Amino acid sequence: MEIQALKAHKLPEALQKLRESDGKRKFAQTVDLVVVLRGFDPKKPENKFSKDVILPHGRGKDISVFIIEEANFGKTDIERLAADKKSLKEFSKKHEFLLCEPPLMTLVGKLLGRYLAPRGKMPKLLAPNMNKTQAVNDMKKSVRVKLRDSPMIQTAVGTESMTDEQLKDNITHVMEEIKKSMPPKSHIKNAYIKLTMGRPIKVNV
Repeated sequence: MEIQALKAHKLPEALQKLRESDGKRKFAQTVDLVVVLRGFDPKKPENKFSKDVILPHGRGKDISVFIIEEANFGKTDIERLAADKKSLKEFSKKHEFLLCEPPLMTLVGKLLGRYLAPRGKMPKLLAPNMNKTQAVNDMKKSVRVKLRDSPMIQTAVGTESMTDEQLKDNITHVMEEIKKSMPPKSHIKNAYIKLTMGRPIKVNV
């Protein structure tokens, strides 16, 4: 099915149709936002971006945020993980976001960067003056919005267990952040919302 051929709906109507589009599942499906750009040149590195966006109402589910710090995961642990590709793969899958204390960041980049960077899993710096609990809570409410080698951005904006108003706020906020980061001369061609197992619903932008 060509999603570009779908009729566009205002966001409240699109959310209503989203819930009607497929039968109930045994799990709370993720709601994804898909944005297609026009005028995007993937050959220019400066056109690509990746940013973490804190959702106003969170993600609707708990995610794992791991802190790389000397107290619980130091130099020896990093070296051991780097030497075991299977464990490194499982580590990357298990944790949505990573935070790292400054003294260990260089070692992480050197030993784990080759695997983590292409998967968008390089840790964010946990500065000494940052509140650790607050930093973790912010990451748990965040999604990574990125534009790479195709003119399409896809990211989670919540789950179907959230209210339409919560999803509306999250979607609107992510759209605003995308517009701030879009490359020059590019603009939004189409936008869609969809459930994990559902069909895309086109949204007016």
